[in-house]
Amino acid sequence: MVSRRKPRGKRINPTFFVFCEGQTEEEYVKFLRSVYRIPIEINSKQTGDNLSKRYINNYLRNKARHRKDEIFMMYDLDVPGTLDRLNNLNGILLVSNPCIELWFLLHFRDQRANLSTANCLRALVQSSPHYEKGRLPDSLKRALIDCLNEAVQRSEQLNNFENPSTSVNQFIEHLELAKKNKNES
Repeated sequence: MVSRRKPRGKRINPTFFVFCEGQTEEEYVKFLRSVYRIPIEINSKQTGDNLSKRYINNYLRNKARHRKDEIFMMYDLDVPGTLDRLNNLNGILLVSNPCIELWFLLHFRDQRANLSTANCLRALVQSSPHYEKGRLPDSLKRALIDCLNEAVQRSEQLNNFENPSTSVNQFIEHLELAKKNKNES
């Protein structure tokens, strides 16, 4: 007797649409896309004051969409007013105060004291000497994977939107969940 497998419905993987302001964020999201192998579309170089509902809707208009798709906005909070503008948009905020480099720094050490963007960059270069803004050297990429759990735990100890803080860990959680769902199908 021939056994028949019960057909299952096709599982749709969500697409993550990421809006970000700069080269560093773009390089990091590209890196995560290669690691997680999840559909991620990046729209970069949109400063927080240029990003609007209209811009997002126009960008998404010609994209194949599914109800599981998600919109993320990855921005630094070192420019006053950025958080207020982003809060008026529909999407998940992935914001770092003062900058994305804080998220990278949390892979190496705990950071609870207030710091400027320049001090954050200086501290990151001490931990990852080859780091340059807009470029992720291989040594940093290894740390971003190897020390990911520590960075998530450290970021969860910080108060949202205050200096220092980052919510990039939420993106990691969404990626992990999407990867798990993809592997189960």
